[in-house]
Amino acid sequence: MITYEDVTKIFGGGPDAVTALKDVSFEIEKGNLVIFLGPSGCGKTTLLRLTNRLLTLTRGSITVNGQDVMSADPVKLRQSMGYAIQQIGLFPNKTIADNISTVPRLLGWDKKRIQERVDELLSMVQLEPSAFRDRFPAELSGGQQQRIGVARCLAADPEILLMDEPFGAIDPINREEIQNEFLRLQRKLKKTIAFVTHDIHEAIKMGDKIAIFQDGKLVQYDEPETMLAQPKNHYIADFVGADRALKVLGLIHVEEVMDRNPPNVVKHDTMAGDALKFLEEKSFRHLVVLKRGKALGYVHPRQLKHESASVADLAVPYPVKVDADMALKDVMSFMLMHDMRVLAVMDGDGNFAGTVTYDQIQKRILEIYSGEDEKATEENPK
Repeated sequence: MITYEDVTKIFGGGPDAVTALKDVSFEIEKGNLVIFLGPSGCGKTTLLRLTNRLLTLTRGSITVNGQDVMSADPVKLRQSMGYAIQQIGLFPNKTIADNISTVPRLLGWDKKRIQERVDELLSMVQLEPSAFRDRFPAELSGGQQQRIGVARCLAADPEILLMDEPFGAIDPINREEIQNEFLRLQRKLKKTIAFVTHDIHEAIKMGDKIAIFQDGKLVQYDEPETMLAQPKNHYIADFVGADRALKVLGLIHVEEVMDRNPPNVVKHDTMAGDALKFLEEKSFRHLVVLKRGKALGYVHPRQLKHESASVADLAVPYPVKVDADMALKDVMSFMLMHDMRVLAVMDGDGNFAGTVTYDQIQKRILEIYSGEDEKATEENPK
């Protein structure tokens, strides 16, 4: 979709020339959200601005759908791409509707089509059209303004979005919310997105792939999980942080490790004595108690000894609700908080879907990092 080949950008000339980018080559596939990551001055924003010709290439090429951007009309090129920046850049003297419809008006859309698109986008970013379309930017909170910035970016339904730290100026709570909202939109719309940030947490959460830069050079281009598990060098390892294993847990979801048919399950009307015998024979630590497909809770040996009741009367409810989409980082946090090594997983209807265990999480992490160990052995054989 977007291909960078030996992209080089030099500002100035002679002895005062500054090389902002040097021989950068990689490709953003259609429908992917790719993060440009690195410290200030590494070249990530420069590359973004070269993509829509806000800056001019010194050497190399950038192609979009096979067309070299330097051969395209720069105005039409920019109109074909959504663009969002940290400062949002809303026109303070224009209504929200007018701000959103800036590009569609330039493209000659009729009024009816524009109004329908404005209302559609406001609904899409969770803002009631009738309450917001005629208001002005100053009447909105920072988070609401950022949502309008995203809506304006999407207004003409571009295939490509260029986003330069779009959520950087928002407080942490609203930032988390708008990140989640944007990811929900991306799952639906599947835009091709180049997204600049200096925040490793945002990069890992948002990106299908991450491009990390240093002094104008591309150092590593990989999926977040690979970047965390197999950093190319010490610079990458230091940049992603010493808590790489914990960050990986934020990328893996319960559905990837859960046991969908766990053997340690009993029906609610099983008597305590029979359940205890089953536990001891199978060496289980506890049993999940099910009634009509739902988990009532769990029982362990200490509860079952010297009891004549059914397990339904003895079951301890699980302290948290876990679903298949939950990140393992959150599951691990729950396990530590409640001193539990096993949690039941529920589906959208609240039915029992399986279990997730501490051992399963640990096994998955070891599988991921075994690749790093193998790589280190290859690079440093004894």
